[in-house]
Amino acid sequence: MPFIIKTVIAFALFTIGFGSGVLIAEPPLGQTDPITAPYGAYTSFRDMQHDIWLYVAPSTTTTLVVKPVYKHGECDWLPAMALKAGWPVDQLGKLKQIALRESGCCPNRRGGDMVDKDCNITGVSEWTHRSDTSLLQINGLNFDPKRNPYAPICLQMGICTQEPLLDPYTNLKAGKLLYDYWQKAAGDGWIPWDMCNRDKTCK
Repeated sequence: MPFIIKTVIAFALFTIGFGSGVLIAEPPLGQTDPITAPYGAYTSFRDMQHDIWLYVAPSTTTTLVVKPVYKHGECDWLPAMALKAGWPVDQLGKLKQIALRESGCCPNRRGGDMVDKDCNITGVSEWTHRSDTSLLQINGLNFDPKRNPYAPICLQMGICTQEPLLDPYTNLKAGKLLYDYWQKAAGDGWIPWDMCNRDKTCK
């Protein structure tokens, strides 16, 4: 059926439904009080447009994203960002635990950094793990080709220095890359963050 015919039929059906007072699926926010009468028919095209603009923001060329307020030990902001970075829902709990343990959910931390309650760097406690980076404390072996010519984050994401990984969203994407690799290779995506592998105390 030609597109123009489909369009005419769709408009006709819309007009019929509109005039017959069909109940809408979501409570309107125009002239109808959403508390005393949460559902009701639109009585004018103007009311319908009013509610569309309330429910759906107009498209723009830029997207405003509210930057989280980082506090040491507070990770409530992390799941939403992690989902955008590609992490599956069923791993978000474990991911929060890892980020809390590794960095206290302070994305500006390098290995050994000490922070205050607002994630401000206050000093350095030790200097042997300075390549560990941000939320997930991703180690330089995973991004620095000078240390590892097969560094996966460098090869697959084009990120070969530490600085870009201090961005929390980029860090989460890089962490997901490592998780996927080890999940496929060994059946456990959390191997890079396994304390047994780090201190060699496991038997």
